Amino acid sequence: MSREPAAAVSPLHGLHRLAGELIALVYIAIIAEIACATGAVYVLFPELGALSHDVMTRPRGTWASAPLLLAITPVLTGVIGIVFTRSLPYGYLSVLLTVAGAITVILALRSPVAPAISAGLLPLVLGVKSWWYPPAIALGTVSLATLSIPWRRYCAAHTVTAPEESAESDEARQDLKNDLLDDLIETTPSGYGWLAALIAFVAVAVFFVKLTGLRFLLFPPLVVIGFEMLGHTAICPWADKPMRLPLACFLTALGGFVSWHFLGVTPLAAAASMAWGIAMLRVCDLHVPPALAVALLPLVMDRPTIAYPFAVGIGTTLLSLWFLAYQRLLRGALSIPWASRAAARQ
Repeated sequence: MSREPAAAVSPLHGLHRLAGELIALVYIAIIAEIACATGAVYVLFPELGALSHDVMTRPRGTWASAPLLLAITPVLTGVIGIVFTRSLPYGYLSVLLTVAGAITVILALRSPVAPAISAGLLPLVLGVKSWWYPPAIALGTVSLATLSIPWRRYCAAHTVTAPEESAESDEARQDLKNDLLDDLIETTPSGYGWLAALIAFVAVAVFFVKLTGLRFLLFPPLVVIGFEMLGHTAICPWADKPMRLPLACFLTALGGFVSWHFLGVTPLAAAASMAWGIAMLRVCDLHVPPALAVALLPLVMDRPTIAYPFAVGIGTTLLSLWFLAYQRLLRGALSIPWASRAAARQ
């Protein structure tokens, strides 16, 4: 790879990446302040953590390049979530219809914003029935989309990339590869076999929710994580480490719960939860943007308990086991050797 193309598409590095992360943290804190001041707690839509971090650290990425879809997709799926929450009790039918409806919106719009699935499922899991929920979501997503435009232009105008002399370094090449994978994973999956596997998993997860009484075993970002794992099996960054995924999500959930417990629903708690999530993903060496939503989720829950992070860990373990079974079935059906997926990532 020549140096010029690498510099042209390189992700943010060094101080520029740190600036992007700080902007995302300040944005989340401001959204939390709005939520506290207005009493509209759902303005702090947890997936805004993942969305804002990606948009600000990858201004040339798929989400940042589609501000209209970034703004409207979660709002539309949020409407679907409210409709089914108001019409049906929590159970197999309501959960499956909500997830299927949210995925239909994403596929119909060819939207890259998979976290919108979480916006649809959140009202059902939390029992939110207010029609103010979709406008609350819109406040966060529209403001983020609006903020992303000048940041993207600034980064483009100032050629915010890795220094040219380091463009051929191993770290720069790995960063570039990860950035390209992020762009691919944020595109709409092809085929429908993965969709059947995802819907089946959701049904199994509801069974375990009913069996254990732990509703957050099927926490909304879990469906987003499954959507990416099953829909982009060959390139999903956390599909290579499925058994590390439960630990990462447990730790981010635990940090979010601790932040809520000691700081309450405050801007400081929101920023601390998100910063903790970013740190834990780096410690676990796992790139799972939806896990940032797991850290923020306690701030919109009604009196979360210490059972929350353990429910998250159990649910994520269930997904990892389901994915491994699906992967084995897929390899058997298509006669794909173990090395095929690694080769597909090259």
